[in-house]
Amino acid sequence: MDRLEAMELAQESAHCLKPAEAFSLIGNEIRVKILEALWYADEQPVDFTTLCGRVEADNSAQFNYHLGQLTGHFVRKTNRGYELRTAGESVVQAVVEGSFNAHPDLAPIETDDACTHCGSSLVATYSDEKFAIRCQACGRTHGKYSFPPGGLIDRDGDEILSAFNQRVRHLHSLARDGVCPKCSGQMQTEIVRGETCCLDADLRAEYTCLQCRHNLCSTIGIALLDQSPVISFYRDHGIDLRSTPYWQLDWCVSDDCTTVTSTDPWRIKLAITETGDTLTVTLGEQLSVLTTARAEGPATNSPAP
Repeated sequence: MDRLEAMELAQESAHCLKPAEAFSLIGNEIRVKILEALWYADEQPVDFTTLCGRVEADNSAQFNYHLGQLTGHFVRKTNRGYELRTAGESVVQAVVEGSFNAHPDLAPIETDDACTHCGSSLVATYSDEKFAIRCQACGRTHGKYSFPPGGLIDRDGDEILSAFNQRVRHLHSLARDGVCPKCSGQMQTEIVRGETCCLDADLRAEYTCLQCRHNLCSTIGIALLDQSPVISFYRDHGIDLRSTPYWQLDWCVSDDCTTVTSTDPWRIKLAITETGDTLTVTLGEQLSVLTTARAEGPATNSPAP
């Protein structure tokens, strides 16, 4: 099902508001304030009197009218008061993220990290709600991924970069596990080779949600950031992989470390080297880890846990 089909089903269903009606319901300042008051409430649900006191309305009758318009679609009424439905949470979440109303300009951030290709300094730039980390000397792209404007608030440059690193890991971990980061629908994984992309890689993974059609792409290596054999390999070398920025890892920002041994079915070997020791991970369809092998020390070549 594509996005157009999903919208058509929503418009035809007797159980769903038409999109225009849904947007008209929240096109009022008092109604948005009601949603925000419920969002920020410490305890849920919120009784009528408390909620009314937190919203600036001319009188209780006006407040009651607008609350009634929201109830059933964006707000749920219970015996103890009112609470947000999922649709109401989504509206406030979009406002908090800044997706509706924030379009900030951010000066480039020096990362103090070296390019995995030439060793020059990397710079992070922000535009259209996306961070791109690039080397200005050789032009290598170290990833370009979404980051909502709300993530910039009350953070300095280092904190923003740390949050961005964790967000990239989280989004791609969900996608690799088949869960859409947007709607929690089923995510499909496709390995793509030889097409133009914002990544500095000929080989990459593309994830597409079968429900909302949200999509994102990544290098093959990013799919391994949360895999226990890789985490253990780095731990053996005194490195906490979970806190290491992905752009410091050459196998996460390019396909220099990958070798395709088969395309039907896909079989990809990715070699990770640290201080003379190499871990080779073999990946199959859907980027599943099939085997791991260490080049030094006791060799292992067994199914990954």
